[in-house]
Amino acid sequence: MRLGMQTNLPVPAYSVLGTHINAVQIPDVIAQMRNWIARRDACRYIAVTGMHGVTEAKHDPQLRAALDSANLVVPDGMPLVWLGRRHGFALPRRVYGPELMLRFWQQTASASYRHFFYGGAPGVAAALAEKFGRQFPGHQIAGTISPPFRDLSPDESTEVCSVINHSKADIIWVGLGTPKQERWMHDHQGRLTAPVLVGVGAAFDFHAGRMRSAPPWMGDHGLEWLFRLAQEPRRLWHRYLVRGSEFAALAIVELLTEK
Repeated sequence: MRLGMQTNLPVPAYSVLGTHINAVQIPDVIAQMRNWIARRDACRYIAVTGMHGVTEAKHDPQLRAALDSANLVVPDGMPLVWLGRRHGFALPRRVYGPELMLRFWQQTASASYRHFFYGGAPGVAAALAEKFGRQFPGHQIAGTISPPFRDLSPDESTEVCSVINHSKADIIWVGLGTPKQERWMHDHQGRLTAPVLVGVGAAFDFHAGRMRSAPPWMGDHGLEWLFRLAQEPRRLWHRYLVRGSEFAALAIVELLTEK
């Protein structure tokens, strides 16, 4: 199904380890985002998740609640795409967060949307805003915040929401990484006036030039994890080797049970 600008039809979905995954592609997500911005009747958020997020949700009740409450949960990872195909959905490719972000900017320049960047290491959001501001002059930069790595105090959270709301942003790009970004969107959705929040993880680092992304052929064949593990083995070994193995085992059991 292709989502039109004015559609309010339910989005098809399938379940993976108890998490609902919407059977969409990047054009569908962009159309839905534009629809929400045009309506401007609520703040909605998109979780861009892969096998790590789905597996982590088995152990993290807050992440589970955030994914359950998301307005879209899109398959950022070929394992979720392969499972979607097993459920009968024609999913040619994954909804890769950095690609979704870039294509949204490329395809909506004439709309002159206002963008806010929240997340990243110190200076990354500002560098990304400067780069995209030059590359896409049709868009507007509403503001940037690179929060400290620790949890914010209630007063700090209130101040962040005030700054973002005052910016009159149409879309907030959230680059905190899973599970932090999903929890943040879930916790702050009711306090923000922007129509759309999107958690895009490492997209900030990739587009700002701080990290290299995997070649497209690796991502399209489910091998991005290997590229990223080689780049950051000490940080990512548990995510990909432990949680990845757990995901594979649980997914196989689920498929056998369904049969």
